[in-house]
Amino acid sequence: MDQPFHAGEVAVQSRVGVAERMAEVGRRVVRDHMPEQHQRFYEQLPLMLAGSVDPTGRPWATVLVGPPGFVQAPDAWHLTFAATPIPGDPAAAGMTPGARLGLLGIELHTRRRNRVNGRLLAVEPSGLRLQVEQTVGNCPQYIQGREVEWVRDAADTRPRVIERVSQLDGDAAWLIAAADTLFVATHAGAAGADVSHRGGPAGFVTQEDARTLLVPDYSGNRMFMTLGNLQLDGRAGLLFIDFERGDLLSLTGRAEIVWDGPERAALDDKAERAWRFHLDEGWWLRDALPLRWRFRDWAPQNV
Repeated sequence: MDQPFHAGEVAVQSRVGVAERMAEVGRRVVRDHMPEQHQRFYEQLPLMLAGSVDPTGRPWATVLVGPPGFVQAPDAWHLTFAATPIPGDPAAAGMTPGARLGLLGIELHTRRRNRVNGRLLAVEPSGLRLQVEQTVGNCPQYIQGREVEWVRDAADTRPRVIERVSQLDGDAAWLIAAADTLFVATHAGAAGADVSHRGGPAGFVTQEDARTLLVPDYSGNRMFMTLGNLQLDGRAGLLFIDFERGDLLSLTGRAEIVWDGPERAALDDKAERAWRFHLDEGWWLRDALPLRWRFRDWAPQNV
């Protein structure tokens, strides 16, 4: 792979002075197939994060859920999912044959995570089939340790309540203010969709007004897949999970990178930059997850 990164990723890498080094690193770690260890990792997960793009070009972040084994890797270039989108999930509109899908396998109790992006080959009542196009391993930074348990049948992902969100007040403001984890979906047109983890101390996301959030950007792997996508298409989907209640707060809107200025100066010392999210539309999917997580310990970076 001569150039593993698209123009937006290279632009951000160049701005922070790591483009040459990352081109070399990327040729070693960004692949067009899944290593054996990634295949086996995905197959034992009860949940994978997904990022899709609806017909109007808006990204949404969501989850696919099933008993361990619901994900299968028949070879290094394909994944199958014995699961369908959560009923009422806005991300489902972007899960159609031929659509690009970003996926993140993450295991909170071990802090392991790996990324795989590709194209949907089939979307059927029995599940999904993905052609793998890009894979990369991710580091364990900023992942809080949580233990997981089932509270009902894995197939029961029907939200008990579905509510439209037009502004970030009430329960939405409370969940965001308490959050130590979020997931962000972005895309860059022909370069495909992506979903990524963001973590920090509780309250690391600042709510600036009823429709605007400021998210600090901490030091990571320097690939800048999320920020690189925002360079090319300034839209993002955010997912906040209530780990104790099984609720999903799914938001989509516009995002812009904050490189410096008073907002950047007001963030904690670990933040290298930030990005601002402006809400366009959101949905609560209440008690949609048949899983619950118990907080165990903070990521070392947050201590």
